[in-house]
Amino acid sequence: MKDLKDKVVFITGATSGIGRSAAFKFAESGCKLILAARRKERLDSLQSELMEKFGVDVITMVLDVRNYSEVDKAVSELHGEWTKIEVLLNNAGLARGFSKVHEGSLDDWNEMIDTNVKGLLFVSKCVIPFMVKNNSGHVINIGSIAGHEVYPNGNVYCASKHAVDAITKGMRMDLTGTAVRVTTIDPGLVETEFGLVRYRGDADKAKTAYVGMKPLSPDDVADAIIYSATRDENVVVAQIVLLPVAQASAMVVYREN
Repeated sequence: MKDLKDKVVFITGATSGIGRSAAFKFAESGCKLILAARRKERLDSLQSELMEKFGVDVITMVLDVRNYSEVDKAVSELHGEWTKIEVLLNNAGLARGFSKVHEGSLDDWNEMIDTNVKGLLFVSKCVIPFMVKNNSGHVINIGSIAGHEVYPNGNVYCASKHAVDAITKGMRMDLTGTAVRVTTIDPGLVETEFGLVRYRGDADKAKTAYVGMKPLSPDDVADAIIYSATRDENVVVAQIVLLPVAQASAMVVYREN
């Protein structure tokens, strides 16, 4: 089992949901954290909480992963021990809208593709060279069951998560010959701000996905992330698909009346 104490972990989308839970799990393991997100107030609050509770070093980046120049500038300013990034958790991602493809919003499509696909690529392009230089590291991409299946009205979101799956496999091939590992964690229904973001703050619509069933929690997914990151150096957890017990597939969910 790999000891993560004092290892540097870079997390995108760190201030809510899976990213926030993962930050706590890594901090509990004694990691040094680089937390990136768009909301400065949340970042500052999370930084203070983690440093006070776990006594770990935490730095933050107010960062929109969709902006390559912004990502490149922020990562290039890292120095010293902060360039020894052992784990990159590409967590930033979202869904926007729930429409048939011929009725979809171009703005929604662009935001999903720019965040879920290009944002993951931008951060990876800037961080992975440190790992290759250090000949050590682990890229963990947060995918989705939507990267394995497609469901009605999920067209572009599902396509973006299929892209994450393909990019992850391509990364693993491209990094063969180095000690850098690549993993994707693909959850089903997880209760986060996902629905609120998809429906632009409509809480009633956001709750519909979880009616009559118990979804995964962000901590459940964070546990899988930590498991992947702590395997022996010669073990690559290539992919984990996580589902709540009531869910059998993207479309098959048992709901109590």
